[in-house]
Amino acid sequence: MPPAPQAYRPATALADLGPAFSDAVSAANFPQQILRFRNDRAAASIGLDTLDDVEWIAHFGRFAPLPGTLPGPLALRYHGHQFRVYNPDIGDGRGFTFAQMHDDAGRLMDLGTKGSGQTPFSRFGDGRLTLKGGMREILATEMLEALNVPTSRTLSLIETGEELDRNDEPSPTRSAVLVRLSHGHIRIGTFQRLAYERDAENMRRLVGYVLRHLYGENGDDPLRLLNLIVERTATLAARYMAAGFVHGVLNSDNINVTGESFDYGPWRFAPTWDPGFTAAYFDHAGLYAFGRQPEAIHWDVMQLASSLRLIAESDPLIAALERFAGLYQPAVASALLWRLGRQPQDPVTDRALVQTVERALRATEAPLDRFFFDAFAQPLPDRYGSDWNDARAALDAYAPRKARDHSYWQGEPCSMLIDEVETLWSAIDERDDWAPLHAKIDAIRTMGEALA
Repeated sequence: MPPAPQAYRPATALADLGPAFSDAVSAANFPQQILRFRNDRAAASIGLDTLDDVEWIAHFGRFAPLPGTLPGPLALRYHGHQFRVYNPDIGDGRGFTFAQMHDDAGRLMDLGTKGSGQTPFSRFGDGRLTLKGGMREILATEMLEALNVPTSRTLSLIETGEELDRNDEPSPTRSAVLVRLSHGHIRIGTFQRLAYERDAENMRRLVGYVLRHLYGENGDDPLRLLNLIVERTATLAARYMAAGFVHGVLNSDNINVTGESFDYGPWRFAPTWDPGFTAAYFDHAGLYAFGRQPEAIHWDVMQLASSLRLIAESDPLIAALERFAGLYQPAVASALLWRLGRQPQDPVTDRALVQTVERALRATEAPLDRFFFDAFAQPLPDRYGSDWNDARAALDAYAPRKARDHSYWQGEPCSMLIDEVETLWSAIDERDDWAPLHAKIDAIRTMGEALA
């Protein structure tokens, strides 16, 4: 039998925090609203898939309030380290949170925006999003979801009829507003702002909010919260690596305390296992390179621990931070075994397999997506020569975690490298042809079904 339809269950949990955490704002009045993407699969998880297109545009293009939830949009306040430089002058500068509800797993979810107009935190920005940026976020979230990375989901993309000038792409370019479905929008930078302002009362209130609404626990123990966030972020870092994903901007204001990845700007998928591969053209020092992402995420969590010193003792916070490496190692083994289609054995053997596979990937510069496709629950093909002998023997000692019988395995591996992203955008930009994008989304979801 098909699953029962999910009921729409609105929430207003952000009201628990009070006015010190956000500013009431209004959406921009866009000249057009052209629906380009609606994620009915994500909408079904929160009971909104029954909206027709007119209703969809009203709520996600003009931001008419959804029933029973927040009365209006809220631009959230936060600070953050940006490339290790502290910035107290940031916050939601081109987005806001405008609704909350529970999903089919009982989690509290936020609907947030990107490109919805200026806020008190916009500074000199126009508060807008390019259509290409919205398309890229769709691709990032769909691909990461399929590859078992905890991620926000792109719910909606609506073209808004404005021309934008940008210095990092040909301009003028088309504009859009995106709606993101996310398990909260509380960032490490949210805590940093309160520490900066020495606001112990609201720090305790925020700890209690996150524990209660995002982790399902009672109390306001900052040490308990830090331990939970260390666990979630270690898992996130591990799954980035197994996915071959490079976020590009792992600033502390871009780290969700639920351990869910979000806010995709200059992301890329690495073509090979190259630890030095970067996504952002402005990351000249390689701070957020592929192989440095676990270090970067751990550093951000250190800033959370430092902020929590406002209401907690240092020594237990340090002890919680020191758990990260011990949690990351088994998490990355588990994530890689999942993508390789193998059942785990024991921590020592699993770690040895990971090291053997990593060595072969680096030595041979094998295409990542091709390798994972070939390795899934079957012997490596003959084209993997003698450099792969150790990895082949290690893989052969593992039982498959599922049959390789999905139709996906009869074709070619699904990738999302930068050249294909540009090709998909060219079809839209030059011919207003959205069919290749939607075909790619279908292909990504087919891969996800085969891996799941």
